[in-house]
Amino acid sequence: MFNRLHHIAIICSDYEKSKNFYVTVLGLDVVKETYRKARKSYKLDLALNGNYIIELFSFPNPPKRISRPEAQGLRHLAFEVINMEQAISYLSSKGVQTEPIRIDELTGKKFTFFNDPDELPLELYEK
Repeated sequence: MFNRLHHIAIICSDYEKSKNFYVTVLGLDVVKETYRKARKSYKLDLALNGNYIIELFSFPNPPKRISRPEAQGLRHLAFEVINMEQAISYLSSKGVQTEPIRIDELTGKKFTFFNDPDELPLELYEK
């Protein structure tokens, strides 16, 4: 019935800042960028390694939402990495701070969290 996750939609507060973060810092590829005049809104379709993954939206004055990894609702988005230390070093070079590395007590794998420009919790999880 279900094939795979199609996409994740994110509404940002500052479109250019978030676009730069997801494209320049995280290295996602722009599939398509659309300005929707009637909504005064951008929609940016992003891919990771050729797979469509994120729809980044801007809307005038979106309401704020509390969003921490332990808050009710969407917990976080996780990106798989091959080498945790290299990924953290790369993010650090771009001015992105990460939490200390943790070990998943169920899998023994390394993981850590960082935030996008709107404080959306993002995770690195070592393969």
